[in-house]
Amino acid sequence: MLTETSLSIWGWGSLGLVLFLVTFGPFAIFYFAFYILCFVGGGFVVTLLFGKSNSEKYLEQCEHSFLPCTSVGIPKCIEEMKREARPIKIDRRLTGANIIDEPLQQVIQFSLRDYVQYWYYTLSDDESFLLEIRQALQYALVQFSARSKETDWQPYFTTRLVDDFGTHLRVFRKAQQRIAEKGNQMKDQAEELVDTFFEVEVEMEKEVCRDLVCTSPKDEEGFLRDLCEVLLYILLPPGDFQNKIMRYFVREILSRGILLPLINQLSDPDYINQYVIWMIRDSNCNYEAFMNIIKLSDNIGELEAVKDKASEELQYLRSLDTAGDDINTIKNQINSLLYVIKVCDSRIQRLQSGKEIDTVKLAANFGKLCTVPLDHILVDNVALQFFMDYMQQTGGQAHLFFWMTVEGYRVTAQQQLEVLQSRQKDGKHQTNQTKGLLRAAAFGVYEQYLSEKASPRVNIDDNLVAKLAETLNHEDPTPEIFDDIQRKVYELMLRDERFYPSFKQNVLYVRMLAELDMLKDPSFRGSDDGEGESFNGSPTGSINLSLDDLSSVPTDETVQLHAYISDTVYADCDPYAVAGVCNDHGKTYALYAITVHRRNANSEEMWKTYRRYSDFHDFHMRITEQFENLANILKLPGKKTFNNMDREFLEKRKKDLNAYLQLLLNPEMMKASPALAHYVYDFLENKAYSKGKGDFARKVPPLMQKTYSDPDHCRVAAPIDDNVDDNIPLRVMLLLMDEVFDLKERNQWLRRNIKNLLQQLIRATYGDTINRKIVDHVDWMTSPEQVADAVKRFRDAFWPNGILAESVPRRDKAIRMRTRVAGKTKLLEVMPDELKHIIGAETTRKGILRVFEMFQHSQLNKRMVYVFLERFLETLFPQNKFPELFHKLHSRSKQMQRYKQRLHSTQAPSLQKR
Repeated sequence: MLTETSLSIWGWGSLGLVLFLVTFGPFAIFYFAFYILCFVGGGFVVTLLFGKSNSEKYLEQCEHSFLPCTSVGIPKCIEEMKREARPIKIDRRLTGANIIDEPLQQVIQFSLRDYVQYWYYTLSDDESFLLEIRQALQYALVQFSARSKETDWQPYFTTRLVDDFGTHLRVFRKAQQRIAEKGNQMKDQAEELVDTFFEVEVEMEKEVCRDLVCTSPKDEEGFLRDLCEVLLYILLPPGDFQNKIMRYFVREILSRGILLPLINQLSDPDYINQYVIWMIRDSNCNYEAFMNIIKLSDNIGELEAVKDKASEELQYLRSLDTAGDDINTIKNQINSLLYVIKVCDSRIQRLQSGKEIDTVKLAANFGKLCTVPLDHILVDNVALQFFMDYMQQTGGQAHLFFWMTVEGYRVTAQQQLEVLQSRQKDGKHQTNQTKGLLRAAAFGVYEQYLSEKASPRVNIDDNLVAKLAETLNHEDPTPEIFDDIQRKVYELMLRDERFYPSFKQNVLYVRMLAELDMLKDPSFRGSDDGEGESFNGSPTGSINLSLDDLSSVPTDETVQLHAYISDTVYADCDPYAVAGVCNDHGKTYALYAITVHRRNANSEEMWKTYRRYSDFHDFHMRITEQFENLANILKLPGKKTFNNMDREFLEKRKKDLNAYLQLLLNPEMMKASPALAHYVYDFLENKAYSKGKGDFARKVPPLMQKTYSDPDHCRVAAPIDDNVDDNIPLRVMLLLMDEVFDLKERNQWLRRNIKNLLQQLIRATYGDTINRKIVDHVDWMTSPEQVADAVKRFRDAFWPNGILAESVPRRDKAIRMRTRVAGKTKLLEVMPDELKHIIGAETTRKGILRVFEMFQHSQLNKRMVYVFLERFLETLFPQNKFPELFHKLHSRSKQMQRYKQRLHSTQAPSLQKR
């Protein structure tokens, strides 16, 4: 059955195939297969498209049904990135002055281009980040400019800057002295000098030392980074400061791109030497000054550099083929060069052998020296100070002081009599008063030097002294009243073996010749005008004191005196109506009304008197001169050069003057100084105050303030408060002169005489005019034109022609050494001869060379630059506690740690004993 079924299937199938082939032909089978394939493919495509659309719909339904919502920030971020960058508008105004803003904008542009853009564009083409950095820089500059405009720069430039320079010089001088005491056996004297310098600095500053910042590049970079970050915190808005990436970029640009290269350049000794030469380029080098520098040089490198250059020039001159007149010139040049080489060789051999010769000792042992007559010594400032030192050593100072005092009396008496004669011609009669003053002055001289009570007493013929006493008692004093005794004293100093003859054999005489520059030239060179200066005033000031016109007011212990400043009414000036701000011939000043109560056993009085601040100042000077112990107790409120008519300032001054009066009138104060009451009564009387000091004497105070601290271990001008005097710049300049030429080591008479000479010079040019010139110069320095010029110089130095300057290769050592020699020669050449006549040629040379040597150490120069920078920021940001910040930044100083350890070790034994 199955067999039959399979045969029928195969039969029917074969029949169908035959019929299909007969009907459609032999290729029909291929068409059939193609149709089937198309059908299957079409179905697959339709199924795929339909399934994909259904799957997407299903997945979307699943996503919204089962998964959490995505963050909206990502789509927004993507959307913002797709948008086109919007331009950021930047206000190009920075300081309000176009002449400053233009070069500042160029500096910002160049800084971003050379320090940021060159690598930023390799990471991104988006400029918004660069624009934001620029905007932050500009905002900081705007804030900086606003602070600068609000700051009073005159105290900084006229006081603090000079103070810091003088302190730096004092530290350097003390370091040199310590090294000299240790001897010359150190291997590296420059390194030893730097270490010693910072030891002295920490002893002087007490709380800060900058050794790490100045000697360690790594610590220096860290200090500048910290400082810039603090400045950005102050100047930038909080949002920009919190952006760490931008803050770090700006910090690095400021610290490493601008400040660090600038500080390195300013502290480079070679740059300073070139700048010094450029500053005095109009001065021609003098051959004598050049040879003096060679002979005084203690640097073998300098001598070898000069010698090599001289040898090179010598070879060149010998190679020339010349004839006629030129040959004589060349021969002279060759001889000069040979002499220079010889001096250099001799100096090098002496330094290498360590056998340095003291010129003064050599001259003293040489035997024969030029003679300076005594009359020349007595009229020459420099020579007189050495003779005065010698007379003090031998106990003969009373004779010399008497001679000088009589000279001062004669000049003063002649001036008083001339004034008296002129007033008598005008119909004014003050004969008795003038003669009384002269008599008091003459009696003062007699009591101080010739009376039995005088100590020390001038030993002279008793008959002459008795004759003088009789003349003083019965006749009016004349300018020539002391001439006979003065002549005898002069002969005594000249003939007595203890004085002038022995002085010529003393080492002080040789040093005097060195200061007069006479060890080489035997001819005496006096002052330019050929006349000696008379000494106007005694060494102790007794004459000036006796010439004060003081009324005789009896003192009574039962009298009680009370006074206070009562009125501060601001009105037109009427000195004895109301107190206030007054204007007299265009000069504005303030008056203070003082209410005075005086009580005694039988009566009571009250009155008002009116005094200016200058009256207080004059009164203070007089009593502190007479009673030296009051100088440490009474502190007069300081003057203020600028804005001194401000209402708030005058109210503050009124309170301070009141406190001054109460302390002055304290009964304990009066008991301690009974004679003080005389001066107080005179000052508070209801009359116009008669100043005992001249205007100039009040404006220019003593050269050196009396202080009970060691002046060598405190800052220059440290005893001087910021607003002490109208002439505070002049006072600090006098202190600075003292530091440069080390006048503290000289006798006090020289310092006082220098002060008097400077006073005469300033009087000739008017002190107030000098003050105004100083103020005007500071205003000029801080004017927009000068600031713009400084910014342009900075721009041109770092980006000449708009291109970042390449680092300048360090010059050859020989060139640098020759530059040092040229700089020292120029400095000595520009020193005026008048200065040498005042303080001495040797002192002048040593002072100038000390200052020049101070600038030859880059670490020390960095210290000075950082001190100037710190004071600048303290002045600019007085409310931001920068002094405390700098103490913390310098707290890791090694020298500071050693100093604290030494201090602790010295204090520990005393604490244990307690």
